[in-house]
Amino acid sequence: MTLRIADTFTAALDRLTAPEKAAAKQAAFDLQVDPSAPGLQLHRVERSRDRDFWTARVTRDLRIVLHKRSGDTLLAWVGHHDAAYAWAERRRLETHPATGAAQLVEVREFVEEIRVAVPAPAASPPLFARAPEATLLLCGVPPDWLADVRAATDETLLDLADHLPAEALEALINLSAGIQPAAPAPTPDPFEHPDAQRRFRLLADSDELARALEAPWERWTIWLHPAQRSFADKDFAGPARVTGSAGTGKTIVALHRALRLARADPAARLLLTTWSERLADGLRAKLRLLAAPPNLRVSDLRSAALAEHERLLGPVRVATALDVAAALATAAEGASVDPAFLRDEWRLVVDARAVRDAATYRDMPRHGRRVRLTGDRRDALWTVFARARAALAARGLKTYAEALHDTAAALAAEAAPPYDHILVDEAQDLTLAELRFLRAAVSREINGLFFAGDIGQRIFRPAFAWAAEGVEIRGRSRALKVNYRTSRQIRRRADLLLPPRLLELDGAEEDRAGVQSVFDGPAPEIRAFPTEDAESAFVADWLAALVADGIRPEEIAVLVRSIDEFPRAERAIADAALDAARLVGSATASAGRVALATMHAAKGLEYRAVAVMACDAAVLPAARRLAAATDETALAETYATERHLLYVAGTRARERLLISGKSPTSTFLTDLLAP
Repeated sequence: MTLRIADTFTAALDRLTAPEKAAAKQAAFDLQVDPSAPGLQLHRVERSRDRDFWTARVTRDLRIVLHKRSGDTLLAWVGHHDAAYAWAERRRLETHPATGAAQLVEVREFVEEIRVAVPAPAASPPLFARAPEATLLLCGVPPDWLADVRAATDETLLDLADHLPAEALEALINLSAGIQPAAPAPTPDPFEHPDAQRRFRLLADSDELARALEAPWERWTIWLHPAQRSFADKDFAGPARVTGSAGTGKTIVALHRALRLARADPAARLLLTTWSERLADGLRAKLRLLAAPPNLRVSDLRSAALAEHERLLGPVRVATALDVAAALATAAEGASVDPAFLRDEWRLVVDARAVRDAATYRDMPRHGRRVRLTGDRRDALWTVFARARAALAARGLKTYAEALHDTAAALAAEAAPPYDHILVDEAQDLTLAELRFLRAAVSREINGLFFAGDIGQRIFRPAFAWAAEGVEIRGRSRALKVNYRTSRQIRRRADLLLPPRLLELDGAEEDRAGVQSVFDGPAPEIRAFPTEDAESAFVADWLAALVADGIRPEEIAVLVRSIDEFPRAERAIADAALDAARLVGSATASAGRVALATMHAAKGLEYRAVAVMACDAAVLPAARRLAAATDETALAETYATERHLLYVAGTRARERLLISGKSPTSTFLTDLLAP
């Protein structure tokens, strides 16, 4: 017997209570061991249009819906007796006539009314009224649903989400954003079609069944939508980038692109890298599911870069921010200079751009620095910077940027750089030094560098022109427009924090218009409270309600601006009778605990529900960052990155989002409350 599991089964399983889930999982294992076991009490669903639907008994009132045909068995759905039979009576498993993919299709005649069939008088015009039927069929739309699709508007398209196969809805959202469906590659087995592989998983043994039942949220990381696959499979003559708002699948594209390159050339050396060790661990976990070959290395960028420094130049001791501040302060004794300006000038100009002598500093353009400096003033400042650098060197210290610049120079002198392909996730926060290192560390021009990122999530680095560093991506940048992770309600609310278009210093533009989510959810809650205690009490009740609704603690996160706000969040978690897992340093989440993290540490992570607490006026934007801004440009950059930070925090949520603070709250919350 061939056993498969459908994503509809894992979604239905996730809605059961804990005891019901345990019983359903045991029944699934029993079915795999002996599909004819008497205890399963198999019954054909007589009223179904598809005569191959059966039910298997789990408990007195719980049933698994199976599809059995020619020795193939599919775990299709699970639920209470009447609901299970009703679900099976309304479905059929068929091969789509245009795409050739296996699909679970809802029988149109059973649906009495669909709101999208009659748009409201004030609604926008139908999205697909003029789309050729052949195009809609290539999207995977079942033929008997074509009329309903043609009637759908931008406001009502997601009303079809419960009726259309998921891959058809995603293809329609792509079509609404101007992305045409690709012609299907012929596959003899309908379950081998890429669309079907994203919905149905072949289970070779009990271990695979256990993984499928325990980690249903990971199923979307396995297979790409055809629109995403075009990004993963395309060859580029130079550096390339995929962009898109949070949840559009940029990381998944990077993963599959890395796999494609690694498998195509087993002798090639590949690096898949990202900004933190925690995110690198997440990439490794996903690659284990995808059976990555051994020539694909995963590492956080800092570790990869410093390893190359050690190989070429020897070990390095990296100076901390406190080391640098102390060296600058000592070097500036007796000089008339603002300490904050001095630190920014070092960080943004001298250290960032590897300025090593007075002549270079005197002539260097200072992009983004509004304070004009005369030649004499630059000479005086350089004396301070030279003393500070010498003091650090005397202690055997290098800044991280200095280590990367030195490594890049050493790599440029090598005949064979260490990697043939480098792929970077969360690339929006690359520093100039990191970009120079990456450019020097890759040997190939074709498919050599690939970046996945979202300018809207840039929370660390100041802007700089990539093209000036030999990384020209214009003409090789593509944008994803379908959000698979975040509900439409959360996405729309979070988008209020950002402009529809974001520009880079070199003119590269990211157009955020036209992004669509593939599912609906509850509206985000934006709350202000008179006291911290009132906020903690409300968040505690909110967390407890989530758990009562069946959301596991490890699927929940509470995020705050900094560690200073941890006590407020911990009170709320404790008052909800839950335990917190602090994501600090290299610590990771653990089962049965609510994740507690700063907004920065949550970058790249995701949860079913997120509470963003302590968004007070004095906390967000951070008062200390505003005070440290030395000119108008620095102040504007601070406001922008703090706004991006709240966007990152809010878009970690898939289904439920709460953003709260003590009055007066952050001005950013006013933007979120806009109609």
